[in-house]
Amino acid sequence: MTERVRAILTTPSRTLLLIKRVKPDVPVYWVVPGGKVETSDATLEDALRREIREEIAGEVEHLRLLHVLEDGEDRQHFYLAPISTWSFEDRTGPEFSQEGRGEYLLEEIPLTPEALREINLKPDAITEVIINALHSGMIPAGV
Repeated sequence: MTERVRAILTTPSRTLLLIKRVKPDVPVYWVVPGGKVETSDATLEDALRREIREEIAGEVEHLRLLHVLEDGEDRQHFYLAPISTWSFEDRTGPEFSQEGRGEYLLEEIPLTPEALREINLKPDAITEVIINALHSGMIPAGV
């Protein structure tokens, strides 16, 4: 089974930091930053911090496990993390230089159920997980 880590990043302006994926012949969709856990990663949290540095040149201090999604091949660990600084221009992930991968655009989405339901966030199940966390107060709602 492939272990993956994902970051649900909340910003000081009460938004969710997402990556908008634009690929030829594929409907536009959004994902939270993250990726595959490498053998060199000591922990899941170390893997996620590495992915955040690679994908958005950001740093997070506090990670809190929110949810684990599992299918037959992948186990994805979704963590909540506040983030205050990032630089999409300084990203270093290997996927950004590969031909045919399409565009990776960083976007801030309002942290509301309505805004989350308006976008095609992948995997599909994570939208309701985030909305439930908003309703329960685990993630304070946007303004």
